[in-house]
Amino acid sequence: MIKKHIDNLSGIAVTFVMAMLFFACADDYQRVGDEVKKQLYPQGVAENYELIYTETADFLLTEETADTKKVAILTGEISEDFENLAFPYRTFPKGLRVEFFDKEGNKSVILANNGIIYAGTNIIDLQGNVIIEMQDGKKLETPQLYYDQNNEWIFTQEKFKFSDEKDGTLIYGMGLDFNRDFTILNAHKTGDGYKIIKDENND
Repeated sequence: MIKKHIDNLSGIAVTFVMAMLFFACADDYQRVGDEVKKQLYPQGVAENYELIYTETADFLLTEETADTKKVAILTGEISEDFENLAFPYRTFPKGLRVEFFDKEGNKSVILANNGIIYAGTNIIDLQGNVIIEMQDGKKLETPQLYYDQNNEWIFTQEKFKFSDEKDGTLIYGMGLDFNRDFTILNAHKTGDGYKIIKDENND
């Protein structure tokens, strides 16, 4: 009788110990690894900003001075600075306006709903209702556009609408690349479009 009672106590003790081990080893780890995106916060935020980009015509020695000219003016509501990261960039989440100037000082305008400037690669990524209005009347509309600042080359793989009010041209297509002055333009695939041919009266 006593032996049976001891065996029952031993069984209860073993069951209790196993239960304790089971609950101690339960996976209550909150997974915050790769499956959870890290929160990033900018090191600085500018509101109602104006950034002016300039360049000098000639290479300067240490104490020389020279006139600079405006290359572009960037304005918008908010600019967020993430340039302290390993892959630095700056965002423009509430839209931006860029006025840029050719060699003769003629102004053209770029508008976009938002944008990102990647400092390490000098690539500008413009997104959402991107519109380029050139000083000579040409106009490009597309949902996304990239600008390679090093090579002064602009390109998109998205649908585009290109118009030239001077010669009455309207072109729709997919994929486009061109230089900053619109003097070189390569349309990858064009669709519908037209060009108005004006009659010349020689009377």
